Amino acid sequence: MARKEFAQFEAVSAVVPVEPGVYHAAIAVKALYEGGAPRFHTILPGQTFSTATAADAAAEQQLHALQGVSEDAELVW
Repeated sequence: MARKEFAQFEAVSAVVPVEPGVYHAAIAVKALYEGGAPRFHTILPGQTFSTATAADAAAEQQLHALQGVSEDAELVW
């Protein structure tokens, strides 16, 4: 799991399970100071992974390309 901090949010590489043995790569966004539940954004549409480790590695790679997070907690590439 990798983490990247922005002005008001932190973004973390994540995994979203689809079914046993099938995972999506994702980036979870959470407010830095207000708390609350993270918002998960699946990335790499149409691509799935057979292990959570592989999905997280793909999410980590995409996290490095992330330029920011909008005020509405949307990913900015």
